[in-house]
Amino acid sequence: MTYQEAYQKATGELKAAGIPEPESDAWILLEHVTGMTRTRYYVDGFERMPKNEEDRFFELVSCRKTRIPVQHLTGVQEFMGYEFAVNEHVLVPRQDTEILVEEAEKRLLLMKKENPVKVLDMCTGSGCIPISLKLRNPQIVIEGADISEEALKVAEKNAKKLGVSGKWIQTDMFENITGTFDMITSNPPYIPTKVIEELEAEVRLHDPYEALDGKEDGLYFYRILAEKVPEYLTDGGWLVMEIGYDQSADVEKLLKETGFEQVSTQKDLAGLDRVVCGVYNRHSK
Repeated sequence: MTYQEAYQKATGELKAAGIPEPESDAWILLEHVTGMTRTRYYVDGFERMPKNEEDRFFELVSCRKTRIPVQHLTGVQEFMGYEFAVNEHVLVPRQDTEILVEEAEKRLLLMKKENPVKVLDMCTGSGCIPISLKLRNPQIVIEGADISEEALKVAEKNAKKLGVSGKWIQTDMFENITGTFDMITSNPPYIPTKVIEELEAEVRLHDPYEALDGKEDGLYFYRILAEKVPEYLTDGGWLVMEIGYDQSADVEKLLKETGFEQVSTQKDLAGLDRVVCGVYNRHSK
C-alpha cells in the first residue's frame, strides 16, 4: 500500500465511523507515524509504505474510530504555537483558551513593577497557560497549581521540554498556596454535572472528569475563586478566567460582589463569551 492509498483508506474509515474531521485526523496520524510532510507527500506519496509503518498507522486509525482523541494517540497538542505533551490526565488544550492567554498578556504589559511580575495559574492541567505566558513574557515568574499529581507531572514535563522555569504545586484550590501574585489565571472545571453526559465522546470519555465537572450549576469553582483570590492578589492584581459560553453574567456578578473592579467579558473567535477579567484594588475597599 502506498502512502496516498493509506491516507485515503484511513480517511474513508474515519468518515464511515462518524469522526468529525476525518481528513485532518488521518493526516495528523500519518504525519505522526511516518514523519511525512505535505511536500514529501505530494512528491513521494506513490511510494510503498513500510509494513511496520502501515501496521502502526492503521492501529492508531482503529483507536481513533473508537473516539479516542487524536491528541491522546499522538501525545501532543499545539497551543499558542508551542507543542505541549498531553495524556488522559489533562484536559487537551483548546484554541478557545488562547483568548485567556492573550487577555492575560494585555494586562501583564500594563504592569509597572520593580520586581518580576508573579503569575499563578490555578487548575493548570498541562501547564499550557502559564508556560505560554512565560515563553512570550520571559521576565515573569510563574506557578501552576492543580489537585492532580499526574497532571502536574505533565506540566513539569512541558516546562522542561520548552525550557521554562516554574513552580508546580499540588493543592485543592488554595489549600497549599502561599504568597501573593500580580495575576491569577484559571480555566477551572465549569460544565454542570448533568451536562457532561451530553458532551461528545472524545471529551466525555477521555478528558479527566475532575477537569470538566463544575458541580450542579457549573459555578462551584468560580465561587471559590471570587472569594479566595483577593487574599492572594497584590494591590491592583488581576484575575483572568475562562468561562462557559453562557456563564458571563453569573461570573461577572460573583466578581463584582466580592469587590473586583473593571470586570469585563471577552469573546472567542466564534463570538461566544469566553474570558472574564477583573482587577482587585485594596485601597478602594
